[in-house]
Amino acid sequence: MRRIIKYLGIAIVISLAVAFVFFRTSDIPVEALKEKYAPPPSKFIKVQGMDVHYRDEGKPGDPLPIVLIHGTGASLHTWEPMVAELKATYRVITLDIPAFGLTGPNPKRDYSAEFYTSFMQAFLKALSVDSCIMGGNSLGGSIAWNYALSYPAAVKKLILIDASGYPTTAKSMPIAFRIARTPVLKHLLKYLGARSLAAKSIEDVYADPSRVQPEIVDRYYDMYLREGNRQALLDRMAISFHPDTYMKIGTLQMPTLILWGEEDKLIPVENAYRFQKDLPNDTLVVLKNLGHVPMEEDPKTTTEVVRSFLQK
Repeated sequence: MRRIIKYLGIAIVISLAVAFVFFRTSDIPVEALKEKYAPPPSKFIKVQGMDVHYRDEGKPGDPLPIVLIHGTGASLHTWEPMVAELKATYRVITLDIPAFGLTGPNPKRDYSAEFYTSFMQAFLKALSVDSCIMGGNSLGGSIAWNYALSYPAAVKKLILIDASGYPTTAKSMPIAFRIARTPVLKHLLKYLGARSLAAKSIEDVYADPSRVQPEIVDRYYDMYLREGNRQALLDRMAISFHPDTYMKIGTLQMPTLILWGEEDKLIPVENAYRFQKDLPNDTLVVLKNLGHVPMEEDPKTTTEVVRSFLQK
């Protein structure tokens, strides 16, 4: 048995060495990515030592903008179809949160709930936004409701799209996330890059993988290779938000839309009903045949639900 374990260990080391030699991928300089992914109306603003990529679209000067926050591994581009529909009526602000997109890593390598709350406050202050309608998907949803807990008067309405927050067990997890949480293997993510890995990770969060277009995979993959983002992903995945914070969700009084893909396997729909049970002023909409990122998988249907909520 010891000999088998020994040879198995040697085989694993050799496999990792081969993978490192043949699949090692260099970072992409952020300036190169800006040319492709940050045309107008993209802008950059200095916040807490970071050049934050954001877009401020729609009705200029509207004192109550919609602020949308993406999830792990994504970027503000995930909201583009929704923004295209909403900006004729509303002011919409999107951004790449630290660790992801063109904003890249936090120099302090802090990705706690407290950090993201302070970051969002500093970001909104830099844009002179005193109050807003705040929405988020997945990690972005968690950031949104944590921010609302700290600044309840500033958030007039809340939109939670397949939001994280409650202790839960994923029915299926994107392969990149699984690797990022696996000892030894996770360190390879700092050096390796495979477009097929990005494609599989995105397909895992869609209900219908055939909806994953090549340009979406290209974008996620390029952002993953943005200099510093691979280490930032590992740092982010190593941090758990305070496990008992969700117990305060019921104190949120603002009108809240809970919007969920029924086929979400990363944060199953049972979590939508937990939000509904705890929130005193909520609207729950469960979308059939959609997964973890409904605004990306079916932007038309998702936007219709969001617009209906905003008009109430």
